Amino acid sequence: MAPVQRPENIATMINGVELYNPDNVSVLEAYLNEQCEKGEYDLEANLAILKLCQFNTALSKEPVIIKILIKALTAIPAPDFNLCLYLLAEQDLESIKKLTELQQLLEQARYTQFWKADLAPWKEAVPSFETDIRKVITRVIAMSYQTISTSALEANLGLSGDAFDAYCKEQQWEKNGDVVQIPVNKDNEAKTVVIRENIKFEQLTKVIGYSNEM
Repeated sequence: MAPVQRPENIATMINGVELYNPDNVSVLEAYLNEQCEKGEYDLEANLAILKLCQFNTALSKEPVIIKILIKALTAIPAPDFNLCLYLLAEQDLESIKKLTELQQLLEQARYTQFWKADLAPWKEAVPSFETDIRKVITRVIAMSYQTISTSALEANLGLSGDAFDAYCKEQQWEKNGDVVQIPVNKDNEAKTVVIRENIKFEQLTKVIGYSNEM
């Protein structure tokens, strides 16, 4: 996801006393729409919308809440989604419950079940939703595996056929029949662990003494 390029007027709105000015909500919502269109993400600006809605419930709009939560999902494993939920504690919307279920699937790495869910409403709200989530899953896989079965990887990514082959090529993953090889990196590389135990001389003499008595 593209790094935050926060406009100066937005930075002013989410800092200091302007944070609580309800007149700013329309500008912040427009900025949220821009994030969704351009594949960018600004957590602080989105949280500012939710804070305004907390103090001015009439400003709360379900489509806006949905977009904020979807963008937060694409930031997993960061705790952004839970930060948003905290500010939505008074909201009892079915959409929040469904997105929370998706969050749990992602955090538990149950990716196959995630792709089986109805994602159409969220993709309609944020067109890049599936692509952004696939990037989240890709990072986890690259950190966890050096080799993985083709079928498992297809299920985890929600891709198959030519789309799957093209994605592997884009990631520089080598497909060899039923197995996909992932380049070694600092996260998936096997590391030798050396365990050292400090034994005092007094303890050693006791052990020797016990062995002599046997």
